[in-house]
Amino acid sequence: MQLCVIPGDGIGHEVIPVAVSALQRLLPGLQTQTADAGWECFQRCGSSVPEATLEQLRATGAGLFGAVSSPARKVAGYRSAILTLRQQLGLHCNLRPVRSWPVISPRSGIDMLILRENSEGLYVGREHMESEDIAIAERQISRAACEQFAARIVEVAEQRSARRVTLVHKANVLPLTCGLFRDTCRQVLAAHGWETQVDERLVDVAALQLVESPNSFDVLATTNLFGDILSDLACYWSGGLGMAPSLNWGKGIALAEPVHGSAPDIAGTGRANPIAALLSAALLLRYHWQELELAARLDAAVEGFLVEAGAVDFADRTTEIIADGVISRL
Repeated sequence: MQLCVIPGDGIGHEVIPVAVSALQRLLPGLQTQTADAGWECFQRCGSSVPEATLEQLRATGAGLFGAVSSPARKVAGYRSAILTLRQQLGLHCNLRPVRSWPVISPRSGIDMLILRENSEGLYVGREHMESEDIAIAERQISRAACEQFAARIVEVAEQRSARRVTLVHKANVLPLTCGLFRDTCRQVLAAHGWETQVDERLVDVAALQLVESPNSFDVLATTNLFGDILSDLACYWSGGLGMAPSLNWGKGIALAEPVHGSAPDIAGTGRANPIAALLSAALLLRYHWQELELAARLDAAVEGFLVEAGAVDFADRTTEIIADGVISRL
C-alpha cells in the first residue's frame, strides 16, 4: 500500500505524523511520500496545489491531508487547496461519522454517518458582480454527480447494514437543483432495493433534529454546503471539531482529512489534538482499503485512551501524550 502525506498548514504538521505512525504500526509495509499543498504552499510557489501533488495522489491512490488555512477575502490566483483537491481528483463523496465517545461525548448511543456530495453545489466557485451592489453565486447540481454520489450512499449503507437513509434538501425553495438531487438519489437507491428505507428532511428541520434527537439518524446524505454545515453541527455530539474525522472519496482514490482546520493559535505549542487525524486514518482503512479489522483496532485504541485519560485530565494532554497513549494500544 502507498500513501501520499500532505501536512498542509498550521497544526497539520503536528497531527498528521501521528496518524502516519499509527498506519505504519498497523501496516508495516506501508510506503509513504510527502507532498505540498495549502496556503503556505501558495505563498511559497504561487499554487495552493502544485501539479506534482496531484500526480502523486493519483499514483498512490490514497492520501492523508492535514489542514489548510484560507484567507477570508479574495486573493488573486488563490483557490482553496482542499476544494481544488476534491474537484481535480474526482473526490465526489465526503464521509463524516458522528458517534458517541466515552468520557467526552455529551450524549450516549449516537452513531450516524453524514455523506455529502463533494464536488458541486455552491462550492463550484462561480461568483461574479452583476453590478457594483449585487454579487451573484451560482449553484450547480448535475445528474451525473448525483448518480455517483447515490451509488456511494448505497455502498456505505450496505456495509454498515443501515436501518435508514435520510436525504436532506431544500426542494420547497430550490425545486430545480434540490429537486434534481433528491429525485436522482431516490432513483438510484430504489434501483438497489433501498426504496422503503429512504426518507427525507428539509435542511432546517434536519438541523433542529440533529440537536433535538440525534439518535434518530443513521445515514444522512445531502448536498455540498448543507453537508458542510450539518456535519459541523453534528460533531458536537462526538466532542467537537478536534474529534471530527472525514474521508474525501472518489473512484479508486481517497483523501483522509481531519476537519479541525489549521488552528494557527495553537500551532507549535504541542497542544494540538491528533485524534481527528487518527480517526481519519481509520476511515481510510475501513472504506478505501477495506481493512475493516485494522480500522476497528484503531478506533478501539482511541476509545481505550479516552477511557483511561478521563474527562478532567484529557483536556490537558499534549499531542505527544495522546499519540503515545493511542499508538501504544495498537
